[in-house]
Amino acid sequence: MSRLTEHTRSGRLEKGGWSRATQGPGPCTICSPGSHPLKKMPGFNRLFPLASLLLILWAGVCYPVCVEVPSETEAVRGNPMKLRCISCMKREDVEATTVVEWFYRPEGGKDFLIYEYRNGHQEVESPFQGRLQWNGSKDLQDVSITVLNVTLNDSGLYTCNVSREFEFEAHRPFVKTTRLIPLRVTEEAGEDFTSVVSEIMMYILLVFLTLWLLIEMIYCYRKVSKAEEAAQENASDYLAIPSENKENSAVPVEE
Repeated sequence: MSRLTEHTRSGRLEKGGWSRATQGPGPCTICSPGSHPLKKMPGFNRLFPLASLLLILWAGVCYPVCVEVPSETEAVRGNPMKLRCISCMKREDVEATTVVEWFYRPEGGKDFLIYEYRNGHQEVESPFQGRLQWNGSKDLQDVSITVLNVTLNDSGLYTCNVSREFEFEAHRPFVKTTRLIPLRVTEEAGEDFTSVVSEIMMYILLVFLTLWLLIEMIYCYRKVSKAEEAAQENASDYLAIPSENKENSAVPVEE
């Protein structure tokens, strides 16, 4: 018992090859003689390169996600205007024959064909001839077009028809989707309502943060002032006590 006590006080305890030693006020460290913590985990060293390789392969097979984003409906005269039409395919691995048709209907008029994609880009004869540009993707999920040098007469309703015939072994289903884009052309760009709301919210947030910071500073200042006043009162009360009472108020320390 005395030997165990001596070893404990000296800061060294040995048992089964493990040692714990303390030198000075620093913390204790536990280790095995002649070994490293990572050497105790050979499985981790083998699995780490494998996990890295799987992560690289997983990142390589990821595909971009198709999202059907609506098109803008306001254009400025003289600027290009992109008519966005996105028709996502639920099964991209299945081959399909895609035909895209763009129609335009003026106010009070009828629809007429302005652009067609059938085994390639084709711009038909129309008032838009020479001002239409294909802006779609290779997989034909994005079949947007751009109207160059927009005029006031380009206002109206644009229709995007996407027809797909899927090539299965047993049957060939046919799917057709339609997107309607009402376009309004203006002389000058109007102020966006969303930007106005965002600017107002930004100013409100700045005012709120400024007030909150001011309140916090006042609160901290009052708290520090009260702490200083309390310290001064305690010091004055201590100085007001006679020296004899100070000596008697000392509490003896028991060893």
